Amino acid sequence: MKKLSFLAITAIVMMGVAFASCDSTKSVSIKTEMDSISYVIGASWGQGFKERSAQLPGASTNPLNMEIAMKGFIDAANGDSIWLGMDMNEAGAFANNYFQSIMMKEAEASSEESNKFLAENAKQSGVITTESGLQYKVITEGTGPKPTIDDVVKVHYHGTLLNGDMFDSSIQNGEPVEFPIARVIEGWKEGVQLMPVGSKYMFWIPAELAYGPAGSGHQYSGKLLIFEVELFEIIKQ
Repeated sequence: MKKLSFLAITAIVMMGVAFASCDSTKSVSIKTEMDSISYVIGASWGQGFKERSAQLPGASTNPLNMEIAMKGFIDAANGDSIWLGMDMNEAGAFANNYFQSIMMKEAEASSEESNKFLAENAKQSGVITTESGLQYKVITEGTGPKPTIDDVVKVHYHGTLLNGDMFDSSIQNGEPVEFPIARVIEGWKEGVQLMPVGSKYMFWIPAELAYGPAGSGHQYSGKLLIFEVELFEIIKQ
């Protein structure tokens, strides 16, 4: 499991709490250019805090307690006793252990959900499961040659997570992409080599054939990835 940086966590908190610790209901008078700069910087901190704190593990169900977070900020700014009786290293380990436990629970739930989905999906008409665990379905079967591991191919694709959220799409970007098959994730390596040119396939790629199990260090590690892929052309190296 990749460890979260405690400094990164506290940066997320302090960036916003520094601004939020002021009384936001108190009116201020912006008179000078530096007043304007100060407000813009504060607003930037607040916006960044809002976005980044939402990305913390478990934030959707157990968000930060802002009142207590502000108390910690003010204590530190005043030089009062901080870290709840711990030194900074101990506090960092405490925070890391908490977030790691949340990430582990989320990973276990995601893995269970993915396995259940794949088991049911394998029963669907037209879905084929390979020996590796890759699942695919032919939407359109082309008549051209099939690429090999040494080829560069030109494709359109649309990628989503199991919950339907899109995470990458050449279709949305409006341009097909070219890439060497040997340099993509294992599920793509295997899947694209099954496709004759002119084909469109749907792939369900387990985490083990994508970015690895949870904690492998990638944003989408531990995730089942779903792709719709259209193969336009083989570009020989």
